[in-house]
Amino acid sequence: MSSDNSSPTLWKGDLPKIGIRPTIDGRLGGVRESLEDQTMNLAKTVAELIASNVRYPNGDPVEIVIAETCIGGVAEAAACDDLFRRENVGVSLTVTPCWCYGSETMDMDPLRPKAVFGFNGTERPGAVYLAAVLAGHTQKGIPAFGIYGRDVQSAGDSNMPADVTAKILDFAQCGLAAALMKGKAYLSMGGTSMGIAGSMVDFSFWEKWLGMRVEDIDMSEFIGRMNKGQYDASEYETALAWVKENCPEGDDYNSDDTKRSREQLDAEWSDCVKMVLIARDLMVGNPKLAEMGLKEQAQGHQAIASGFQGQRQWTDHFPNGDFMEAILNTSFDWNGKRTPYIVATENDGLNAATMLFGHLLTNTAQVFADLRTYWSPDAVASACDGYQLEGHASDGLLHLINSGPAALDGTGRQRDADGKPTMKPFWEISDEEVKECLKATSWHPSITEYFPGGGMSSRFATLGGMPATMTRINLVSGLGPALQIAEGHTVELPNNVHDTLDMRTNPTWPTTWFAPTVTGRGAFTSTYDVMNRWGANHCVMTAGHVGHLFITLASILRIPVYMHNVDESRVFRPSAWNAFGTDNLESADFRACENFGPLYGRA
Repeated sequence: MSSDNSSPTLWKGDLPKIGIRPTIDGRLGGVRESLEDQTMNLAKTVAELIASNVRYPNGDPVEIVIAETCIGGVAEAAACDDLFRRENVGVSLTVTPCWCYGSETMDMDPLRPKAVFGFNGTERPGAVYLAAVLAGHTQKGIPAFGIYGRDVQSAGDSNMPADVTAKILDFAQCGLAAALMKGKAYLSMGGTSMGIAGSMVDFSFWEKWLGMRVEDIDMSEFIGRMNKGQYDASEYETALAWVKENCPEGDDYNSDDTKRSREQLDAEWSDCVKMVLIARDLMVGNPKLAEMGLKEQAQGHQAIASGFQGQRQWTDHFPNGDFMEAILNTSFDWNGKRTPYIVATENDGLNAATMLFGHLLTNTAQVFADLRTYWSPDAVASACDGYQLEGHASDGLLHLINSGPAALDGTGRQRDADGKPTMKPFWEISDEEVKECLKATSWHPSITEYFPGGGMSSRFATLGGMPATMTRINLVSGLGPALQIAEGHTVELPNNVHDTLDMRTNPTWPTTWFAPTVTGRGAFTSTYDVMNRWGANHCVMTAGHVGHLFITLASILRIPVYMHNVDESRVFRPSAWNAFGTDNLESADFRACENFGPLYGRA
C-alpha cells in the first residue's frame, strides 16, 4: 500500500511558515559590516536545521522565510514583519551572534510564538543581547523562549551543539503546532454524550486558548446524507471492497437472544463505511461532492478535529461510530497511507484537543481511550493464579480501553529504528506495517445491549515496550484549561493473563496496558496515585516520551500543567516564567499562565 495524498485534507496550500530573524549590531562604520556574513550565515544554518527536521502533517518539510536583511533597528524590524505577514509566517526565531538594540529589533507580534537564540561566543556579546531582549519581552508582556548554549564556541563556528539543536527543534515543532491550529475549527457532530462533561463543548476554550472556532452540526446530517446518497459512490465501493478484504470479522460475543442476523450485520457494515466518508467530508470537504452538484456540502467545516456524540440518541437507532472513528484516526485506509483525521469518541472535545496536540507535535496517530481501571500487582495475582507483574509493570497497570475504537496504529505493529513498537508519521510507515496493524485488529458485532442500532467494534492488544505519553486537558471552573501528562511504557501480558483481565470489561474493545513512570513524588508516588488523580474518564496516548513537547506547547497557549513526570532538565518554557518562581516550577507555571492570559484573549 503506497502513500496517497489524494485523500481530502486541510493540510495543503499556504500553510504557516517559520520565520528566521537575523538581528545585528546596527552601528555602521565598521561594527555592523564585520558581522553581516556571520549573522546571516547563522540564520541560514538554523533554517537548514529546522527544514531538515520539522514537517507539516502532510509530510512536506516546513517552509522557512529568512528576513531579507539583517535587522539592526526598528525600520528593518518593521520590514521583516511586513515580509512575515505577506508570507504567512506563524512562528519566529530571532538569531544573533552579537549585541543588538533589544526593543528596536525584537518581534512585537503578540500572537506569533517566538524564541531568541543568542550564540554563546566571547568575541561578541550575543548572550548580553539575549538577556536584554528577553527582559524586553517579559516587560512588555510578549513572552519569548530563550535559547543559549551551555558551552562557549568560537566566532563563526557553524556547529550546532546538541543542547541548542534540541531547543531549536522543540520550539519550532511546538510553535508550528500552535500556528497550524489558528483559524481552523473543531466540528461538534452532535451534542453531549451520556452527561460526559468533556463533551459539553466549551467555545471559549477553543477560541481564546487555541485560536480556533467551533462548528456545530446535528447527527441527523449523517442519516440525511446516507439516505440521499450524498457521498462519493465510487469511493464507497472501493472502501467496502477494501474492508471486506482487510477487516476480519471476529467472534460475536452477543447472547443467542441478542445476536443480529447476517443480513443485518452486512447492512451495518455498509452504513459504517458510509459514515466514514460522510464524517471526513463534513470535516474537510470533498471536491467530488461539488461534481455531484453539492457545492455547499463540498466545502466542509475547516475542521482539523471533531467529535461524534453517538450515544445514545444515534446508537439507539443506527450503527455506532466505532468503525468510523477508528479508521479516520488511523494513518491509512483504502486510499493508502495518509494524515490521520482527529475524531473523538462521544464528542469529548477536551480529549479531541489533547489528541490534536499530540498529533501536531509528532505527526502521528493518537489513541483515544478510557482510563478504565488500576490493576495492582496483588489484584492481578489474585485474578490470574498468582501471576506476578514485573519490569515497567511492577507497581501495577492502568487499563486503557475505549468503549469504542482506537487508531489501528495503536496495535504497536509499527517499529522504530531500534525495532521497538511505536506509532510513526504516515510517510515512514511501511506497507508491511500497515498489513500487520490490520492483521492484529479484529472487528466484532457490537454488544446489542450497549448499541441497539448495531455497528462494528474493534479489538486489539497493544504490543509492550512502547515508550508512550498519556495526556488529558481538563476544564476547571475559575481557572480554565489545565493539562495532565504521564510518561511511561506499554506492557504486554501473557495471553491467558490478558484474556482474564480483558474479558472482565468487554472483549470487543481495544486494550492498551500502560505503566506510568513513577517518581515517588506527588501524583507519581505510585501507579495508583496516577489513576486516583486523573481528572477525567478519558485520556490520550501518544507514542514516545514527548511530555516535554506538550509542556512547551501548553506554555505557548498559556495552559498550565498540573501533573507531570517529565524531568526538569527537559522542561522548556518562555523565559518570562522565571519571574514567577524558579523553585516550584509547577506553581510558577500557574501564576505565569494566569498573568499573561490565554494567547488569543485575556481570561
